Amino acid sequence: MEYNDQIRNRLKRIEGQLRGVLRMIEEDKDCKDVITQLSASRSAIDRTIGLIVSTNLVHCMKEEKNSNGKDSETLIKEAVELLVKSR
Repeated sequence: MEYNDQIRNRLKRIEGQLRGVLRMIEEDKDCKDVITQLSASRSAIDRTIGLIVSTNLVHCMKEEKNSNGKDSETLIKEAVELLVKSR
């Protein structure tokens, strides 16, 4: 699977958020503010995981079968399992 610029940009934004959280911790910011930023980072990571899984699923579905010869139902099941595992 190729990872497009949209995914890379999301990950760079998350990286910036996490650097910001580290800075907040170093500056002894209020724990509520730190938790708020960590929650935002976690949400961004979850959305990025969903985007990667869905993009991969669409790619595999267009090909109908991947190199292992898996059918569409199996590909969908694997995608759902990836999403569940990510939680």
